[in-house]
Amino acid sequence: MEKAGRTAVILKWSRRIRWALMLAVLAYLSVCAYMWATQREKIFKPVAMLQTSPQRLGMKFEEVHIPSGSGAERGDLFAWWIPAASADAPTMLYLHGNDRNISAALDIDKAARLHDMGYNLLMVDYRGYGKSGGGEPSESKVYEDADASWNYLLKQRASDPQRTFIFGHSLGSAIAIDLAVRHPEAAGVIAESGFTSLVDMGEIEYPYLPVEPLLNQRFDSLGKIGNLKIPLLLIHGTWDSLVPYRMSQRLFERAPSQKTLKLIEGGEHNNNAIIAPLEYRAAVDDFIRHHTMQH
Repeated sequence: MEKAGRTAVILKWSRRIRWALMLAVLAYLSVCAYMWATQREKIFKPVAMLQTSPQRLGMKFEEVHIPSGSGAERGDLFAWWIPAASADAPTMLYLHGNDRNISAALDIDKAARLHDMGYNLLMVDYRGYGKSGGGEPSESKVYEDADASWNYLLKQRASDPQRTFIFGHSLGSAIAIDLAVRHPEAAGVIAESGFTSLVDMGEIEYPYLPVEPLLNQRFDSLGKIGNLKIPLLLIHGTWDSLVPYRMSQRLFERAPSQKTLKLIEGGEHNNNAIIAPLEYRAAVDDFIRHHTMQH
């Protein structure tokens, strides 16, 4: 009887453990399914309302609309063209991060700093951001939007590609690198606070999940940058708590020649130009002047 009782207890607890394991597996799979289904919402966080305009910082600008996409997802991208004082000034295509639009204070401030260096600027909102149409953003669609913006500069503004640079911050850096790889006629690319890939970022943020097979929005800058044919400037703050500055170091190591890495001591994800304005200006200005004079 005693043996039979022990056996019954063991069987009872075995069933409970099996059920607990099954529930744990189901819960884990549910989390994975949720992460897969909601990844676009976690990556792209469009802000519709415009906060301010370049006029706030004394910059003359023109509101422009750039066709992008096709079929039902065709729409106009909202953008600001901010001309330089000089007619032959270099031009910069400005690609912002994932959780704001071109009117964000940090982007207007950075635009003013770049404009003060003497550059034309085209600041563009991806589809779904600000006043841009064209449906919801995705990796392939924001690449399409960057292409449309590049073509606008060359065709509508008659920008000389060898005097036209691509600038991207955070997520915009991945979009900038992708565009630069596909357009070797550009003068150069500047990537600030950039990451190696979203897989690498996801593995930092969700170390308990199989991020690699779950992600279909990958933004794999590390995998692309070896094919870059144009000059590269990487800028990163050493106190960046969102994207480790070592990611820019890895991008620098993988990139071909004509590359520069500028680490801003004490800089965070968004404040490099604020915390070290002279260093920041010198890094950008030297890069653009050097690679404009070479052509």
